[in-house]
Amino acid sequence: MDAEITVTELTAELTPTVVRLCEQALDLPEDAAEAACLVDVLWPRASAHRPVVGLGAYRGVELVGVLFCSVSSTEPHGGHVDLVAVLPEHRRRGVGRALLRQAERVLAEHGVTEVLLAGNPPYYAWPGVDVRYTPAVCAALALGYQQDRTAWNMTADLSYDGSPALRPTETAERRLADQGVTVRRAESTDLPALTAFARSTFGGTWDGELAGSVGRDGAGCHLAERDGEVLGFAAYGSSRPSWFGPTGTAPAAEGLGIGGVLLRRCLADQRAAGLTRAEIGWVGPVPFYSRSAGARIERVFFLYRRTLSA
Repeated sequence: MDAEITVTELTAELTPTVVRLCEQALDLPEDAAEAACLVDVLWPRASAHRPVVGLGAYRGVELVGVLFCSVSSTEPHGGHVDLVAVLPEHRRRGVGRALLRQAERVLAEHGVTEVLLAGNPPYYAWPGVDVRYTPAVCAALALGYQQDRTAWNMTADLSYDGSPALRPTETAERRLADQGVTVRRAESTDLPALTAFARSTFGGTWDGELAGSVGRDGAGCHLAERDGEVLGFAAYGSSRPSWFGPTGTAPAAEGLGIGGVLLRRCLADQRAAGLTRAEIGWVGPVPFYSRSAGARIERVFFLYRRTLSA
């Protein structure tokens, strides 16, 4: 007979154990390889505006599953389940169900009335549930979550010198320079101007993602400016070293070719860091990435939500 499942809140000293569990429980190699980064992004980055809770499921004294959940920083009364990982040999034995139900109770205590199985920007590991994680899809449906959106990532191939993702940018940069536009790597001193530009031009949480990219190891950002005014940016590594984004160009500067240049400069950085592929996360303009970097859609995600009963 199975030992009873006990769910308790995780503490910081368990971080190495949690990382090892995620390395074993995340079936896709690209996710398992970045398990330590995912735990770092999703768990410790809590704040007064975005409470984060880590939960562990035990059978006896063995940690067999973990879950991270957080309160939305943008949606009133919204909560997110950011990660659920259960050891393969303990799946379909009630572990995921116990973790999700406890997460709902914890989030309700924070005033949450609707729970999303979806990324909580600016700190997220996936847009939603990768369709290849079949047990997670089955668990979501069994627990009454309704699919309401689909999202996708694109992949840029960095494995060979002639890849469209690695096309040189020098000619395009000279053309921009003739129009008074300078393209360069962003430094920490640029962060106030970049975040202000992101907030005023695009809204959302891109300013937070920029703060996680500029000046951090394994991450970076490039910008375009004219007469000291930011016209666009492209960043990578905020949530995961292998992921590109966010990126944006001022509406008045669209059509100059800024976006493609900034994108490929970032991809060149990621290739120089030893990556053979980069994921473009939570993609909107598919044709732009296909045209500018030869990127293709590879990962598809279902996003779920459930209203908590009173």
